[in-house]
Amino acid sequence: MITIAIAEDHQSLIDGVELLLRYEEEISIVGMANDGEELLDIVRKKQPKIVLTDIRMPKIDGIAATKIIKKEFPHTKIIAFSMFDQEDAIKQMVDAGASGYLLKNSPLEEVLSAIHQVVQGETYFDAAIDISLFSEDGKQSAKKQLLSKSEREILKLIGQGKTSSEIAAIRFNSVSTVETHRKNIIRKLGLHGKGELLRYAIEKKYNF
Repeated sequence: MITIAIAEDHQSLIDGVELLLRYEEEISIVGMANDGEELLDIVRKKQPKIVLTDIRMPKIDGIAATKIIKKEFPHTKIIAFSMFDQEDAIKQMVDAGASGYLLKNSPLEEVLSAIHQVVQGETYFDAAIDISLFSEDGKQSAKKQLLSKSEREILKLIGQGKTSSEIAAIRFNSVSTVETHRKNIIRKLGLHGKGELLRYAIEKKYNF
């Protein structure tokens, strides 16, 4: 069971996320907070696997709360859920120990995708986040973080010269599913078509 605590000072947004997750059998919301102090109290009592938190909150902000949670419960995964897409906000949350960063103007379904990816030990950045915010040394790492596990596996197969039909057979997917993954990879990596994707995959395949 994936246990989750949610911290957000706008109750309507908490209600929206709660409604989204309510019928997910493998997910259980163990607490909802409207400020950082309340979040810390929930985490200390319930020790959830995932914390979904806003950055700007009363009493204790999300950055400070993330630092405290990661110090006391290092295995707890933190996902930032914020309206701020500025470089400083993203870097501060990542430096504090967050494993994911979502923007509030993204579809709520993105929350579910982030939860599943982060709980597996991966990172998840909103597709709208500009990876140029990261340092030169970190750009390749950031690109990898943008891709899901399935996308990285498909990219490696593309680098091996596999066609969409061959990849579909190997992964027991439909061809249309593989093509959708291709389009998402191209979008996330900022590439311009299948030709660039193939070249990127050939150059980077051993990194995935």
